[in-house]
Amino acid sequence: MRMKRSMLAAALVVAVWIFSAGCEPAPKPYGVEARLRLPSARRQIWAVAPAINLSGEKGPDPLLQADLLYQQLQQVQGLTVVPVNRVVEMYAGLKIDGVKSAEQANLICDLLGCDGLVVPTVTIYDPYDPPKLGASLQLFRKPRDYVRPASIDPREIARSSAPTPGQSLPQQPGFAQAVGMFDSANGSVRAAVLQYAEGRHDPQGPMGPREYLLSMDRYCGFAYNALTADLLRSIQRDKSGVMLSRAVIPNNGSVDER
Repeated sequence: MRMKRSMLAAALVVAVWIFSAGCEPAPKPYGVEARLRLPSARRQIWAVAPAINLSGEKGPDPLLQADLLYQQLQQVQGLTVVPVNRVVEMYAGLKIDGVKSAEQANLICDLLGCDGLVVPTVTIYDPYDPPKLGASLQLFRKPRDYVRPASIDPREIARSSAPTPGQSLPQQPGFAQAVGMFDSANGSVRAAVLQYAEGRHDPQGPMGPREYLLSMDRYCGFAYNALTADLLRSIQRDKSGVMLSRAVIPNNGSVDER
């Protein structure tokens, strides 16, 4: 009798275990991130320059910030991106510390064999919770009829292209820029961060999408993604440069062809 009771109890334990195992919720699936596109007649090649730090803080490293932007641009469909170390090598070869004019940018693009040079600038940098980042992207696009000068002197090119006192800056048809301020203390920014994190984080991770609010590098990636979307929108409006097909810009700042 005792043996029968023991066997019955064991059977009940096994049944309960099987039932509880079958009732476990299915693991949350990975999401799908929004993709950016640059549709054009041909694939574009852009290079990324070291970031300019105007924030007054020592935190934003110019090479790290440029690399974070490189990671975002690399995911844009229709773009091939030259990493920042190639641009650094070009700066060293030309004995310059940065781009001071469109002529210099055209020269660098020509030497690297690319169509455009993206220069990021950090204006506000606060990595503490809630993080805050102010930044801009400047895109210099090399004209298709550009001819490299026979004698290359980047400093002389910069001096000759600089406006005289009282003279306005010349209009550059190949220039586009995007400027943004991303303060995660604002609810709209936090909502955009969580939407950006969809498909870009482990849904079973301990922090989930909040990781993008706790890691400054990931938060900067979100900001550069939004600025990239604004930059593509600016190019779309520019009738003199590379034309994009009609695009839809969702609330998360992504650009998708339609």
